[in-house]
Amino acid sequence: MWEVLRMDRRRALTIGLVVATAGAAAAVTIPAVATTRGAAPGAPEPEMLSALQRDLGLTQTQARTRLTSERAAGRTIAELKAAAADAWGGAWLNKDATTLTVAVTDPALASKVRAAGAEVKVVSRSAADLDTVKRALDQSSEAATPNLPGWYVDVATNTVVVLANKGGEAAAREFASGAGAPASSVRVVTTEEAPTPFFDVRGADPFFINNAARCSIGFSVVGGFVTAGHCGQVGATTTGFNQQAQGTFAASSFPGDDWGVVEVNGDWTPRPVVNDFNGGEITVAGAEEAPVGASICRSGSTTGTFCGVVQAKNATVNYPEGTVTGLTRTDVCAEPGDSGGSWMSGDQAQGVTSGGSGNCTVGGTTFFQPLAEILQINQLTLVTSTGEVAPPPATGTPPASEPPAPEPPATSACADEEVAVAGALSRTGARQSQPNGRFFRTGAGRQTACLDGPDGADFDLSLQRWNGRAWQTVARATGPDADETLTFNGDAGTYRYRVQSKTGSGDYTLGFSTP
Repeated sequence: MWEVLRMDRRRALTIGLVVATAGAAAAVTIPAVATTRGAAPGAPEPEMLSALQRDLGLTQTQARTRLTSERAAGRTIAELKAAAADAWGGAWLNKDATTLTVAVTDPALASKVRAAGAEVKVVSRSAADLDTVKRALDQSSEAATPNLPGWYVDVATNTVVVLANKGGEAAAREFASGAGAPASSVRVVTTEEAPTPFFDVRGADPFFINNAARCSIGFSVVGGFVTAGHCGQVGATTTGFNQQAQGTFAASSFPGDDWGVVEVNGDWTPRPVVNDFNGGEITVAGAEEAPVGASICRSGSTTGTFCGVVQAKNATVNYPEGTVTGLTRTDVCAEPGDSGGSWMSGDQAQGVTSGGSGNCTVGGTTFFQPLAEILQINQLTLVTSTGEVAPPPATGTPPASEPPAPEPPATSACADEEVAVAGALSRTGARQSQPNGRFFRTGAGRQTACLDGPDGADFDLSLQRWNGRAWQTVARATGPDADETLTFNGDAGTYRYRVQSKTGSGDYTLGFSTP
C-alpha cells in the first residue's frame, strides 16, 4: 500500500523548528514556504489514539499507521506540488488514508507522480484555476442569499462546490453565474447546514473576555496565544480559567478571517500542550499542514476530544455576521463552547475552531481557521516541544479576504484623503466592502469619505459599524451619480464602507479619513 512505500522516505519539505534542551519548550516560526527538513513525528498521544479509534472505527495499530501515512503524505504533496508548478491540481487521501491521489493538468507529469508512490488524475482545471473561480465568488459574497451556507474548492471533483439549503439550488446557480464563474467549474450541493460561530462559552482551556464572554485558547505562541477572532476585538481584556488577570487582545479579525491574538501578562507561561479534557495533555511538536482526507482531532471543554477527516480547504462560510474565507472544512462535530479551540493532526497543530452546524449527538460539520495564516499575518512564533532551526518568517503582504485593489489614480478627486483604495463594480446591483473586503478600527470623532465613480453610472456609498452581532449602516450617501461625499460623527469602533451600483458599472476610487 501507499504508506508502506513512503514510510522510509528521507527527502521531505517540512516545517522548521527551533532546537530545545531536554524538558524545555521550543518555539517554531512558520515561514511562508517551509524548506527545512523535519524529524520523524513523535509517538501519538494515547488520548488522541483513543479518539481516533472511537470516531474513525480503527484499532490502535491502524490509528498509528494512519498518522504515519498522513504525515508522509504531507511531505510528498509538498514535493510534487513544487515539481508540478502551474500544472498542480491538488491532492487528497482516500477514506482510509491508504492512497494518495494527485491531480495535474499536464499528462507528462503522470510518471513522476506514480514514482512518488501516488495515484495520478489528469484534470482540466489547475488548483490556481479553481482558486480563481472561488475568488470570484468571494468577491461577490454580498450577493449570496442566506440560504447559501458557503462554498469551497473540491479538488477531488475539480470543481468549486456551492452549498445550498433545500430550495436554494436556483439561487446558488444564479449567484455563481452573477459572479462570472463558468457553469462547468461550479457544482451545487444541497445541504441542511446552517453554520454559526461557536461563541460565548468555553472551548479548550477557557478564558473570559471583558469579564463576560467565554472562549478557548487555541495554541500557545511566544508572549501569548491564538484563538478565534469573533471572541474579542482589539483592546478587550481577558482573564484565565481561574478568573485571574491574563492579557489583552492585541489583534483580531472577524469577519473576513476568524483569528485573534492575546498577549498575556507575566503571570502566565505559554506551554506546548493542548488539554484533552480526559486527564491528559496532547503535546504540540510542530505545525505541518495535514492534507485533504487526513484524520484530524479537535479538543473542547463542552464535548471533549472528537476526531474526523479534513474534507476541503479554502472554504468560504456565509455566517450571519459576515463572510469568512480561507477556512478548512471537516466532518468533526462541535458544539457551543468549542470556539477558538485547538485542532491537531497527530502532534502537529492545524488551526482554531471557527464555527459550524450540527452537534456531537447527531454529527455535524465544523470549520477551523488555519494556524499558518495566523502566524504569518501576525509574525508569531508557535511554542512547541522540540525541533530544528527554522528559516526566517515571511515578510510579504498577508492575504486579504479579497485580492488587494490596484492603486487609485493620482488624478482622482478622492486621492488626497488619508486612505485611498480602488475598486470596480461589474454590473448593476454589485456591491463591494472597503478597504479591500475588510474593515478598519478608529477612535471617536469625525469621519469623512469621498467616492469618485465612472461617468454615466449611479453608485451609492454607505458607512457601516459592527455592533457585535451584525453590520449596521450609520451613514449613507445616495446622490444621482457615481460621485458621493459622506460625513459621520460617531463613537470608536469597527467600521467598513460599502460601495453599491444602483445603475451601471466601472472603476471607482474611495478615499476616507478617520479621527
